[in-house]
Amino acid sequence: METRSIKVIIKEGVHTRPAAVFVKEAAKFKSDVMLTSGETTVNGKSIMGILMLALTPGADVIIQVDGPDESQAVETLARILSNDHV
Repeated sequence: METRSIKVIIKEGVHTRPAAVFVKEAAKFKSDVMLTSGETTVNGKSIMGILMLALTPGADVIIQVDGPDESQAVETLARILSNDHV
């Protein structure tokens, strides 16, 4: 399992569009993807779960990826949340 703690950089926060981009990329990987913010953990392949986290700019989030392509997945998905060009 690979874990990465990042800070959300997207200036509008993770609203519908960036959440959809994240889910689309997460679905490309065979690994399980989980996101944790505060005490809430959700499936990173669920747009409703990600929206439930209500990630605002500067929010800390932990990405946990477990599976055969976890290294590539954690790199790609962390880049999405820490990039303001989504």
